[in-house]
Amino acid sequence: MTDLSDDPGREAPTPSTAGEEYANRLVRHSTAPWKRLLQVQAPYQNHVKRLDLGRAIDVGCGLGRNLGSLAPGSVGVDHNPHSVAYARELGLDAYTDGEFFAREDLAVPGAYDGLLAAHLIEHLDPRAALDVLAPYVELLHPGGRVAFITPQERGFASDATHVRFSDFDVLGEVAEDLGLDVIRSYSFPLPRWTGRVFTYNEFVLLARKPGTAVVA
Repeated sequence: MTDLSDDPGREAPTPSTAGEEYANRLVRHSTAPWKRLLQVQAPYQNHVKRLDLGRAIDVGCGLGRNLGSLAPGSVGVDHNPHSVAYARELGLDAYTDGEFFAREDLAVPGAYDGLLAAHLIEHLDPRAALDVLAPYVELLHPGGRVAFITPQERGFASDATHVRFSDFDVLGEVAEDLGLDVIRSYSFPLPRWTGRVFTYNEFVLLARKPGTAVVA
């Protein structure tokens, strides 16, 4: 794991990701005219489709950037109500965590094929990551697929709300602690070394919930 402990940005209190200001910043970044013109999200959205997660839970869905690329019936969950409201305005099926678990038709054990945690784990300390993800893993059927996606060095340093650099080793530990079997890991969209200079290069780790799905 790369040691980022000397990064002066890590010394300041970490800004919250739960408020309106954070949601508004995400909106400004995602709707920049040049990003829309160049369709910069297209490769990442296509990548999410190729993960083949089936009906999935997008944990930490934010504005719904990835949710729209998941299979029909997928739902997004986020602790920021302002981000959830924006995702709903886009016609996406998104909920706060409280809303999700209050719905007996949504929080159904074994009801989901997959789980996506994209740009979530780097915002959490180790204990919090497990506490957040474990209840959703319980909702996957045996054999359900899980995808973890986190930023590499340049991307991690670009956001003051990031608290833990989460490389392949960290993601593997998270998967193991959640009782998942690791399938494979890779760098996307460019080779691993580019993550030190390219903000949008990502660590991707795929895992599976043990067991075999029961076919009705």
